[in-house]
Order: sequence, then structure tokens, then C-alpha cells
Amino acid sequence: MSTVTRASLAEHIYSQVGLSRNESADLLEHVLERVAKELEGGNTVKISGFGTFSVRQKGRRTGRNPKTGVEVPILPRSVLVFRPSQLLRARVNGRQVEGIEDDGE
Repeated sequence: MSTVTRASLAEHIYSQVGLSRNESADLLEHVLERVAKELEGGNTVKISGFGTFSVRQKGRRTGRNPKTGVEVPILPRSVLVFRPSQLLRARVNGRQVEGIEDDGE
């Protein structure tokens, strides 16, 4: 199993779309930057057939140091959440979803 990198994604765009390597890399960077900016602004990003990225706010809570047992406050923070689509879940599990066509790419 290998890791998908920006470079491998840009290379795949290059081979499938026919843009130059530089244009493919620029396109990928533009898409990723747009997704990041939307999430920074607290917006949800939904990619049909893939999943939904959203930002969730976690409130203040009390945690415990596992070594000493001392209670420490955990400050409020934002966390990034990804919820895969039904189609992506099915593909990962090697199944087809009834009523949804998959072109296999």
C-alpha cells in the first residue's frame, strides 16, 4: 500500500487530463487551497460521491494527565471532520451501492 502525495495526484491529472505538468500541479494546488480556505472560514466542503469535510467546535473540558492523574483544562478548539459518502464507503468495502452508478475510476 502506498501513500498518495500531491506529486502523484498532479502526475495523475497530467496523464488523464492532458494538461502540462505545471498546469496539472497548479490546478491541484488551486483546488486544495480553495478547500482549505473554505474550511478556515468554517464552511462545509461537500464532494459528491466522495464525502464531506466540515469544521466542528469542541468545547472546554477537563482532562487528566495519564502519568500523574492531575486534572488539566482542555481549551475549546476547532477540529476537522471528514464524513465519507455512502458510495466511497461501499467502494472501500468492495461493494456496489444499489441505485448509484459507479464508472470505476
